[in-house]
Amino acid sequence: MNLNKKRILIVGGVAGGATCAARARRLCETCDIVVFERGQHVSFANCGLPYFVGDVIDSEAKLLVASPDLFEHRFNIEVHTETEVTRIDRQARTIEVRDLKTDTYREEAYDALVLATGAQPIRPPLPGIDLPGIYVLRNIPDSRKIKAATAQATRALIVGGGFIGLEMAENLVALGLDVTLLELAGQVLPPLDAEMAGYAAERLRDNGVELRLGESAVSFERHPERGLILHTSKGAKLNTDLVILGIGVRPEATLAREAGLELGELGGIRVDPYMRTNDPAIWAVGDVVEVKNRVTGQWQLVPLAGPANRQGRVAATAIIHDFSCGEKEALPPLVFDGVLGTAVCEVFGLTVACTGASEKLLKRLGIEYEKVYLHPGHHASYFPGAKPIHIKLLFSKTDNKILGAQAVGEKDVTRPIDVIATALMQGATIFDLENLELCYAPQFGAAKDPVNVAGMLAANHQRGDFPLANWDELETTTALLVDVRSADEYAGGHVPAAQNLPLESLRDRIHELPKDRDIWLICGVGQRAYYAYRLLTQNGLRVKVLSGGMKTYSARRRAM
Repeated sequence: MNLNKKRILIVGGVAGGATCAARARRLCETCDIVVFERGQHVSFANCGLPYFVGDVIDSEAKLLVASPDLFEHRFNIEVHTETEVTRIDRQARTIEVRDLKTDTYREEAYDALVLATGAQPIRPPLPGIDLPGIYVLRNIPDSRKIKAATAQATRALIVGGGFIGLEMAENLVALGLDVTLLELAGQVLPPLDAEMAGYAAERLRDNGVELRLGESAVSFERHPERGLILHTSKGAKLNTDLVILGIGVRPEATLAREAGLELGELGGIRVDPYMRTNDPAIWAVGDVVEVKNRVTGQWQLVPLAGPANRQGRVAATAIIHDFSCGEKEALPPLVFDGVLGTAVCEVFGLTVACTGASEKLLKRLGIEYEKVYLHPGHHASYFPGAKPIHIKLLFSKTDNKILGAQAVGEKDVTRPIDVIATALMQGATIFDLENLELCYAPQFGAAKDPVNVAGMLAANHQRGDFPLANWDELETTTALLVDVRSADEYAGGHVPAAQNLPLESLRDRIHELPKDRDIWLICGVGQRAYYAYRLLTQNGLRVKVLSGGMKTYSARRRAM
């Protein structure tokens, strides 16, 4: 097929659209490729916006990934910024385009159309929501407005405790503002489980952020003297100089909806594994699409740059394949086969990362699972500077497959999560984790890597060598709780009703323990409890271990 006359139009730039355009050019030198971007910038680092507001990134120019000139001269791609696509005529294969600078309209024809219209920040219909001083953060002009407002402010209020909310809190504190964060859920970082998110909440409070959890915004009004008053669901009136809405985003799917393209229940465009919509000449990528969760199989919205870039690459490959081979010939070589939702956030030096399903999601879907907690150092303990990483691994009770993981710490937190995410993508089991061969030198890790240890704990449990007690039953169990830490550690804080039998004296005191009652063991992080389990079970006692020990107990208590 002759590609000389083929025309690819892409609506939206940034991650998905810009990647699609560049990939299409690499595959087809003769295609006519045009990008229409409603904003002022075709490709920018929106993940860096909070750090531009906080002066960590000191120049707006550093946020610009690629300019229209670069696209033109390096790739021979035509880019029109401040240009809005207002209508799609699917039958004629044309779009209506509005030049926002001149308010003039024109039509453009296409052979393939890619929708990368992104998502828009959620602004709930609350009284006063459109008052001056209430901002969202989605693009560079938004960041300019917030940056200017902070120069005249002493107080800021953030509505929403997700990734953007936490990053904004850190940056506003760094600018010297008093920051309050309001979150409807009972925890920050709702994608995580509460006990893991609690580490981030503690770090926020330690750095002066006032957290108001389980509380929502009801209305806004002008303060008679200065700033704004926010009324909350608990009846509080909070005074502030500026408000940042970080409630989340929703797909910008109006163009697709009006064109009659299929949308999912979550409001995103439905696509096949090649990013094609229900119209054979239209593809969609990025935050505007719904994607399949690889763990649960459910459709979901994942507004992340990584998936958007991969989707753009897949769509471009499929388009050029169809131009060359036709729709009914061999399938395109690349597919987008779902997401894990792998994500990371840093707040005041604490890194929080996750991949796959959370425990609360698995519970909601009725998926059987088990979990282990561990708290290893990020490298060998004897090498200076070791910092703990708090890890939670979720896995299937039935087929031992990994279901998800979360990790929190100050150093190298992304490494174990990235390894586990890679294993998840391959459908790996906990037995695969315990056998992974990973880099080791004392300044980089441990001979027993945290990922290996997570796999060993889970595998030991599944083999019956390390039966785990259920933390959720701690308040109601009739089991005897035995704390095997030292007397001094026990005196410094322990689980109520737990009896102290230090590991070092346990052999001499086995006779004190009942053989006709379940025994649950706890220690600092789980290691000594495991040693105690091996000793006691070989002496005929019925024993289980509370995974992660007192570190996990403390995390769970903070989350309550």
